[in-house]
Amino acid sequence: MGITKNASLKDIARKLMWASDIIIFVHQNPDGDALGSSTALAKTLRGMGKTAYVLLEEEVPGYLSFMDTDCCTLDRNCIADPDVCICVDCCEYSRFASIADIYDKGKTKLCVDHHLNDTGFGDFYYIDSTAAAAAELIYKLIVALDEDITRDIANALYIGISTDTGSFKYSNTTADTHEIAMNLLRVGIDHNDIIVNLYQNKKITEVEVQSMAVNEKKMIAGGKGAITMVTAEMLESCNADLGDAESVIDVLRDISGVEIAAVLKERGDKIKVSFRAKSYANVAEIAQKFGGGGHVKAAGCTLECGKDEALAKIEASICEALK
Repeated sequence: MGITKNASLKDIARKLMWASDIIIFVHQNPDGDALGSSTALAKTLRGMGKTAYVLLEEEVPGYLSFMDTDCCTLDRNCIADPDVCICVDCCEYSRFASIADIYDKGKTKLCVDHHLNDTGFGDFYYIDSTAAAAAELIYKLIVALDEDITRDIANALYIGISTDTGSFKYSNTTADTHEIAMNLLRVGIDHNDIIVNLYQNKKITEVEVQSMAVNEKKMIAGGKGAITMVTAEMLESCNADLGDAESVIDVLRDISGVEIAAVLKERGDKIKVSFRAKSYANVAEIAQKFGGGGHVKAAGCTLECGKDEALAKIEASICEALK
């Protein structure tokens, strides 16, 4: 789809320049890109002498606890009367529903994102679905602000880009992605430390949940699809949390012959679904059928139904997509 905008990144930068008090919003269950891009922006704004917070709905996931997230808060009253509220890596109310009312308090509401959206979001928005990560766009926004990218900011941006490109393995990786990464490396980030923390530092609970979920997988559509469920019982038996199930989707996608992988995760009375495609399929279209969204190769949605019904619906949709 390309770019949906009613403002340029320079326009977004100007709105931030005049503001004093700024709240940054990301989606529920924030991943490395959401936290990396938002904290990089918050650190930049604080370096400009502004009051800036990243308002989260929940604690930082355990697998990202190595990140510097001092600018993140769960306090809905962190800024009583924000000049600007800006969504990063998120462009719809449903993805941060419990704090959306705080976003609406902003005198000016902004959005910078890379998820598919052809309607815009906020008063001023810049949505580029060709960007591999929101962190790429925040890098360009910081350049538009004419601010230096410090090592801390570079670390956060690199984490965002690395996680949303699968450490530069996914098809969303572009020449622009590598050029930005090169510039961040030149700032002096510790690439090895980031990679070890992201990909070579699994808790035993993550390995156990992954093993159980993969063991319960179902191959569908003649082996072109793989689907599994991470239940509350699985997590409880391993003394794990939902964050420990993040890597299951990658294992299923990496199976030879699989084009679409899906992992359903039980979360209270809802089922959170993650989709991944390998080559030609468009999983964003599947997610959209259930009120979700995302990218062509990575998307998600949430279902409010029982586990068996959810599995049946997702399996049917994948099979239909792979016909």
